[in-house]
Amino acid sequence: MFQSRAAEFKTATVTIYGKEETIQYMCLDMLWGQGLYQELRFVLVRFGDQLSILVSTVLTLGGTDIICLYGYRFRIECTFREMKQVIGGFSYQFWSKSMPKLKRYLRKGEPPLESVTDERDKENFRLTVKAIKGYVMCSCIAMGPLQLVAVRYSSLVPSLFFRYLRTPSNTIVPEATVMVYLPKCIFRLFARNPHLSITQIIQA
Repeated sequence: MFQSRAAEFKTATVTIYGKEETIQYMCLDMLWGQGLYQELRFVLVRFGDQLSILVSTVLTLGGTDIICLYGYRFRIECTFREMKQVIGGFSYQFWSKSMPKLKRYLRKGEPPLESVTDERDKENFRLTVKAIKGYVMCSCIAMGPLQLVAVRYSSLVPSLFFRYLRTPSNTIVPEATVMVYLPKCIFRLFARNPHLSITQIIQA
């Protein structure tokens, strides 16, 4: 389609990785899947000599919107890394005997997920999934203040407090530094300044 439908490509200027770039693109809504098909939005992109195909489940997004969102993937991956390694956002340990094992752990003859028919087991299953989602959500919320403090108050947080580096590699301290620094200092700051808000305490 990059060759046969080249005349249908549109030209647009989009922001990719913080820079404005001129690209050519074409949107196509097509079915995808095996057996149970789902309509997806495919975006064919020509950027210089590079050809790419992006896919979105959100059919209301325009082609340029999908391209711009794709440019955030590195930031998203970094956030997932911090969520996993610093916050422990995916270290949940919620389970229920009512939940059948995942397919890769099933032994021969064990029932699959679809075999859960008892209403009490289903409710236990739902509560377990709800607990997992709640844990991850709280971890996402906790990541926000860490990043805000790191971005806005890095000059007030000792950059070598947690790092074994003689010279800081960046003017903005990482979330790991803030996470270790705050628990050691926040309650002492609260005690010294009971009349101040959390923002004022951090600035102080």
